[in-house]
Amino acid sequence: MTTKQVWLITGAGRGMGVDMAKAALAAGNAVVATGRNTDAVAQAIGAADDLLVVKLDVTSAAEAQTATQAAVRRFGRIDVLVNNAGNFYAGFFEEITPQDFRAQLETTLFGPMNVTRAVLPIMRAQRAGLIIQISSTAGVRGGKFISAYAAAKFGVEGWIESLTPEVAPFGIRTMLVEPGFFRTELLTPESTSYATPTIADYAEKTKQTITAWRGMSGLQSGDPAKLAQALVQLASQDEPPLRWAAGADAVAEVEQKAQLLLAQADAHHDLSTSLAHHA
Repeated sequence: MTTKQVWLITGAGRGMGVDMAKAALAAGNAVVATGRNTDAVAQAIGAADDLLVVKLDVTSAAEAQTATQAAVRRFGRIDVLVNNAGNFYAGFFEEITPQDFRAQLETTLFGPMNVTRAVLPIMRAQRAGLIIQISSTAGVRGGKFISAYAAAKFGVEGWIESLTPEVAPFGIRTMLVEPGFFRTELLTPESTSYATPTIADYAEKTKQTITAWRGMSGLQSGDPAKLAQALVQLASQDEPPLRWAAGADAVAEVEQKAQLLLAQADAHHDLSTSLAHHA
């Protein structure tokens, strides 16, 4: 049992999850760091008195329940859930297999749902809690080569936006985090799977895109350690933002999408508003 805030973080074996776990610990919180490989999680974060490492593949509802129970046994509560675990199936829609498209949704959309379903009864009993859902600028605006990932992230946005008023009466808050490009391991072979080129019409653009992304890996503008510190800061506020665009590139994406939506609504305004049924 602890009087400290207890954070449960998924995908804490590498990338942004490691930085989040370290930042939460450094700020004096207790951390339940989860991942598919507990050795990798423990090695990446290092030893700490208020750290519990638990195995969790987010695609398993049973493991989500087990990890949550382990957290409560050790610390007595869960105050902050960070749904961070994810992967990336990239490619043109026609070339992404139905199996890979479903696998993207399984990890990146249904995965956080599994963990949140396990954590919500605890937060409701506490009448307090914060769910931080890592989304993406791909959850704000779609684009070429990211149809599966964007579908998952758009789904996450709609789900959390709908969950928010359902759980607010119980003192549970939510925060969607929309990072731009950060220097994480998302574009490494361990996290990104590219569709096998099968259609000649897409071949040249596929080659160009993969080359560009591989060249970008490790050179992204965002600093994940700064992102993690900012999350800890926002989580401590009485009213964390419902949405937070992380990075200058993310802010630009959100502003552009907002302007685009307004322009599209306005373009056919008269026709759109002329559809009422008149007796």
